[in-house]
This record gives sequence, C-alpha cells and structure tokens, in this order.
Amino acid sequence: MLNKMKLKYSIIKKVILMILFSLFTNVWGDDITLSELKLREPLDKKIKIKEDKHLDSLFSQKQLGSFVKDNKTYFRLFAPNAISVKLVTFQNPEDTENKNFDMQRDADGVWEVILDGEKYGLFYGYKVFHSGNGHEPIPICVDPYAKAITSFTTFCNPRLSIVYRGDYNWGDDIWIKRNWLDLIIYEMHIKDMTAHPSSGANELGTYKGLIEKEIRGGLNYIKSLGVNTVEILPAQEFGYYEIPYLDSLKDFFNTWNPYERNHWGYMTAAFFAPTAYYCYPKSELQEKIWIGKYGEQVHQFKDMVKAFHREGIAVVMDVVYNHLSQYEIGNLKQIDKEYYFRLDENGNLIAQSGCGNDLKTERPMLRRLIVESIIYWMTAYHIDGFRFDLGKLIDWETIEEIIKEATKINPNVIIVCEPWGGGYDPTGFSERGWGAWNDQIRNGIKGENPNNGLGWIFGKWYGNNNIDRIRSYIRGTLTKDSLGLFLQAEHSVNYLESHDGYTLGDFIRIGNGEVDEKVKITDIDKHTKLTPKQLKLNKLAALFLFVSKGIIMIHEGQEFARSKVLADDPNVSDPDKMKIDHNTYNKDNETNYINFEHMDINIELWNYYQGLIKLRNTFEAFRHCEYDDIEFFEIQGNEFALAFSLNYKNDSLIVVMNANQIDKLEFDLPAGIWNILVNEDKAGIIPLEEIENQILIPNISGVVLKKK
Repeated sequence: MLNKMKLKYSIIKKVILMILFSLFTNVWGDDITLSELKLREPLDKKIKIKEDKHLDSLFSQKQLGSFVKDNKTYFRLFAPNAISVKLVTFQNPEDTENKNFDMQRDADGVWEVILDGEKYGLFYGYKVFHSGNGHEPIPICVDPYAKAITSFTTFCNPRLSIVYRGDYNWGDDIWIKRNWLDLIIYEMHIKDMTAHPSSGANELGTYKGLIEKEIRGGLNYIKSLGVNTVEILPAQEFGYYEIPYLDSLKDFFNTWNPYERNHWGYMTAAFFAPTAYYCYPKSELQEKIWIGKYGEQVHQFKDMVKAFHREGIAVVMDVVYNHLSQYEIGNLKQIDKEYYFRLDENGNLIAQSGCGNDLKTERPMLRRLIVESIIYWMTAYHIDGFRFDLGKLIDWETIEEIIKEATKINPNVIIVCEPWGGGYDPTGFSERGWGAWNDQIRNGIKGENPNNGLGWIFGKWYGNNNIDRIRSYIRGTLTKDSLGLFLQAEHSVNYLESHDGYTLGDFIRIGNGEVDEKVKITDIDKHTKLTPKQLKLNKLAALFLFVSKGIIMIHEGQEFARSKVLADDPNVSDPDKMKIDHNTYNKDNETNYINFEHMDINIELWNYYQGLIKLRNTFEAFRHCEYDDIEFFEIQGNEFALAFSLNYKNDSLIVVMNANQIDKLEFDLPAGIWNILVNEDKAGIIPLEEIENQILIPNISGVVLKKK
C-alpha cells in the first residue's frame, strides 16, 4: 500500500511539473528546456549527497564519553549537526534540580566540557539542540559511551548516565579459548533460567540467581547438561517497558502488545552498559522507580561471567547494532538523527530491521562506536564472543573491521551472526571469517513451518531439499556442495530451535498432528509429556544435529521439548492465553520461564541430549574430520534413510538414521564387531551392546556405532 502511494505521488508530481512548465515558459524564457527543469528537481538530493560526504569526512580519535584524568572529569559527545549542546548533571536521579554546562565543539563535531575533580557517581545526560527544534521540548539524552546507566521504569524509558569507576578483581580469569568446531552453544535468557520457582534460586531471574550454588536451575543446570558455551540474549541496557496497551506515544499507538514489555532485549538503548533489569527479582521491579543507580549491574554482570568461566563455559553475547530502542526518547535519534540513521529521501527513518530505525553503520564514527563497544565488552567483561542480530544490516566494511580488531585481542573470539536483513547471505559472512546461523539445516531437517512445511524428520522434503542436500549438512553445508553456504564448516551454526519461532518441541507437537495451536491447553503437564512418536521425532532431530559438522546450538529447554504455552497471566488481557505461542518476545512470565518440573516429565529426552553432548565432546571425529573422512552408504528403497562412516585418527564410527515414518531399515554392517553407543532409547559413550553383520533400525530413529 505504501509503495502504491509513493508511486501515485511521484506521478502527480511529474504531471504538475509539466503543467508548470507549459504555463510559465514565457516567464522563464524559451531557452529553458524541460530537461533543464528536471535538473532542478533533485537539487535537494544533490545537497543531501554533499551533506553526506561532508559528514562522512568527519572523524575524531578523541576518547568519547565520560572519563576521569588528572583530577578532572571529561565529557565528550560526537554530534556534528548540533548547534549547541549542554551537559546536564544531577546529584540523584530523582532530583528535579540540575546543573547545566555549555559544551564546546571542535572542528570534527566533538562537543566537550571539563569539570574539576573526580566526579565518580555523578548522574548526567546531554541536551542537544538542532536548528528547527527550538520550540520542542529537548529531552535529556543518554551518553552513547556511558559505562553504567540508571533507568526509570516506565514506557518512554528515561535514563541518566553515570560517571563510573570500573574497578573489579578478575583474579586469573581470562577468555575461554576454544576451536569453533568444538562449540556446543546453549542459547539462553538470563532471567528465564531462574525466574521460575522450580529453579530453586533465592534471587529469582537475576544475575545473582543465575550463578547461585546448589540450586537446580541456572549455571548448575547448564553445567550438568554438558554444553561448553552459553549465548545470552541481549543484556546491554535496553528498552524493557513499552507503550501502555491501547495508548499512544508520538506516532505509535500500541494495539499489538498487551504485555507492555520487551522481554528478550532486542531494543538496545546503550552499547557499553549492562542492563540493570537483571539485578532485581520481579517482585522488586516496580513501575516508576530508578534502577541501577549504584551501578551494581556492572559488578553483577562480571561476577556472572567469572562464574561461568570457572566452570570452563564460554560466554557469548547476543548484540544488536542494527537499530536502537524504537519507542524511547533521549538516544541517538535526538543526538543526531541525520548522522546516525539511514533515512529516506524525505528524511524519514528506514526500517528494514522491522524495528523503526536502522542505524547507518557505514558512518565512520558509528563504525568506531560499534568496534569500540565490542572491544570494551571483551576487555572489561572478558566476553568470549558475540552473536550479531540481523547482521546483514551492518555494512561489510564494519563487518571486516569488527573481526579484525576483535581477533587482535583474542584470536579465538567467537563471531557469528543472524545473516538476515535485506536478504540472507551466510556466504558473504563466511568469506569474511564470520560464522552464521544455518537456516538450511533448520528448515531441511525439521521444516519451515509445522502446518504445511515439514522436513526430513517427518519423512518429507521441504522446498528443494533431497538426500544430497541432507548429506551436505552432515559435512558442514559447504560451498563445494550444490547450494552450500560456507567456505569452512566452522562457520556453520547448526541449529533447529532458537528464541524466534516455535520451540522444536511445539513444532513437532503441531507438525505431528497431535496438537492444535488454535485450541487452549487445559492440562499443561499432560500437554508437556511427549507421546511416543513425539519423543522419537525429537530424538531423531537431536541426533542429526549432533553428528553434523559445524558449531552446534540448542535453545533453552530444547533438551526436554519445552512448550511455550501462553501463561494465564491475570494482569493481561490476551484472548490467546493457554494456547501455544511462537513469538514470546514480550512475555515476562511463565510463558518463557524454564520450568524444571517439565524437565522431569521428559527426562528420557533430557538424558538423550546429555548423552549426545558427551558423545560429541568425546569423539573428535564428529568435530574435526575432513570432508573426505565422511563416506556415505547407498541405501535402496528408502529415500529418507541416511548412513555414513567416519574414520578419524584411531576411531571408526558409523551413523545410521531412518526418517521413514513406517518402515524399519535393515542395514548391513562392514566387517568387524561394533559397539552401539546410541540407539532409539539411549545415547552416550558407554556401549549398550555389541553387534555384527546387520542391524535393524526402527522407523524414526537412529544409531551410532563404534568399531571395537
């Protein structure tokens, strides 16, 4: 509809231009031609291009943000289009009185003021004035380089920056250095892992709760599963509160989010500061209070990283550098919209991200901010890697600069992305040494949607998948295979479930035809319990994932087929309560919280995942074999059967998987005695039985065998 309106406007504009030309040709004179008139039309565009070139030429190496040096406190902000900037300071965030200090601009667009003394703990922000906004209220803007932030818990998310002293005793802690092929990533939300009472945490849903000792949930749980890396959903300061339901904020009227929250964190407000939201149990998170004003989030975040490192578990941060928090007031949009954001020809924000405001990452000083943010999290917080949201919206030069500078700090730093945003391009990232989420393996193995887009585990071919494509996933989805995506297998992030979309468990429940997502669930425990066929499908999907070459990622609760059923929240009016949800970004309730009693209900699947993780960690063949070390067997009469051998160093292994929904598979074994490590019931590294000559593989199941 919008494109049609733009086209209509363009046609009307041209018609008016022709009429004006015919009416006023005598005034202009016969020597003015229509082609010359057309040259006048895009004059504003030429000015815009000239302005862009000027802005792109500006660059400063000065340290930005607030910092203390020689008993003075410096405040610096890059805002080249501003006509004046004031530093505003508060002794307490609740204060109505403040002090204002005029800042001075240098030739490169950096504004500065210096105050006497070490102003640690001072609360501050910037008032940025532009031509044309003299009659508008000028908000206090957060410092883009602030290392700690206090925020007011209401929908427009007012914030103040804090002059923060970064003292912390790391002891001998340092980055976890691990080959990417050895990574088994557990994607998780900090709050979800201990917010449910079944976690046993004292401080539910917090940084502290996550690392409490001798509890069922949190770090203890993750350690018991056996994964070696966690990927935490966004934890940089973000817009947690959204617009009140059926209410408005400037151009937005909230008709879509009755929960009024952004639980996942994909609305970043500040790129150098950890969110204070995870310092407080839900009972303490009242509306209209200032949180994080003592900077406790900084130490608690570091304590969290240190605790994971102590257990040999790396910490990857999910980061969002493609857009900013959409609804809040007082960020880069008010600091310098023309510099920091991609705008259309009318000066409106572009929203390929779907979040209202795409950052212009190709600007030199924004590129510098992004790279320095990454380096800061690595050095100040010992972060081991990053997953970039909508990575394709970040320009290639910035992509290259990120990995170049990050690997100088830690050659093993994990750099992966969601390769979406104006297209899907894992190959472009692989060419630059980045990893990327492999949507091919996700859609090929389980399917694209559970209603009419089922994949291999269901005995279906989704899209252009076939047996050759399935084989290519085992080898790393390499470009040397038809339609492959990656130059190297370690660039392929193999996954079947993430925070987005249905859980794998729910996908299977719906795809198998045993659950209708439009019908309310009346008995959650009964719904959670997997039927025999659902259990088989979950196990087969997991087996395929863990024997595929590349980085392995699972999402929180995948290991026991977690179901996201909309909680019966008494504070929210939602007609879909008690139905399965596939987009839980806004539910800060039991829809998202991990219920460890549900793990008990499906303990057989949990044990199977734990066994597969042990298997992969034990046998290098699944991680480090060469392309030609994997040899596939030809199987006649069963197009959904897959079998291959792995010969690596001193280990000879065979994997056989049968996705046929009805028929068993008789598979003739190579000569020798074989130990069964994985069958339809169990997985692990302890032999279940010995076998030779032939093995029978039931439908929807698989085996792993090791030569004795």
